[in-house]
Amino acid sequence: MRGLTQVILLTVLCFLACNEAWASGFELVWRDDFDGPSMSRLDGTKWIYDVGYGNSLWGNNEYQTYTDQIDNVRQDGQGHLIITARRQPDGRFTSGRIKTKGRFALKFGKFEARIKVPRGPGLLPAFWLMGNVGQWPDNGEIDVMENVGQSPSTVFSNLHAPGYAASGDQTVSGNLSDDFHVYAIEWTPGRVSWLLDDVVYKTVTKDDIPAGRKWIFDDQPFYMLLNVAVGGDWPGPPVNDALPQNMVVDWVKVSAYEP
Repeated sequence: MRGLTQVILLTVLCFLACNEAWASGFELVWRDDFDGPSMSRLDGTKWIYDVGYGNSLWGNNEYQTYTDQIDNVRQDGQGHLIITARRQPDGRFTSGRIKTKGRFALKFGKFEARIKVPRGPGLLPAFWLMGNVGQWPDNGEIDVMENVGQSPSTVFSNLHAPGYAASGDQTVSGNLSDDFHVYAIEWTPGRVSWLLDDVVYKTVTKDDIPAGRKWIFDDQPFYMLLNVAVGGDWPGPPVNDALPQNMVVDWVKVSAYEP
């Protein structure tokens, strides 16, 4: 009987050691519920504003000027972040782009946000990550969520690195802009998985990249960005009467990987 007990104990220990999916998990380390007053600015201990205009800053021949104005980025007093893309009376397009660079970054973990995307051609809402040190593409980019008005039911996801990219998508019934959805990645050593409403729809590992290329996504912490781009090579020109449009963010959470 004692020998049988030892065998069972060794079997359980082997299972725990070998089954990474069971033995590892994620622990919440950062979140923002955007619970500030109506028409208030963001928590400056968590976010900074990217501002400016021009292809040298943003690429993709986009139209918008990113500002830190309340008209473009604000809390609504009901637990939401609002990023609004607008056309100004002088014809300029303005929008918002925020990031946690210099405030928070993490290497490996679960990054997730509950978002209701805007609606309309020529808009590109995004939730994404960039490597903390270096210039694009050497520092790496992980696109958790992108959507374009021409494909209202599809979430696009990508990895960008020197010499390669990995893209994928997931299509739902109805339009993503009709309701909130949870967009997330689970990022562990050598692997990134994308989730839509808690269901994994795509995984890329270091073994999937082209031969001779380096997997750079184990090298450093990444910070988060949220923005709504207007026009450009992708998704194309906006329809004027579609604006203004809001991206509404209920919360953003980050959980550290615990092997």
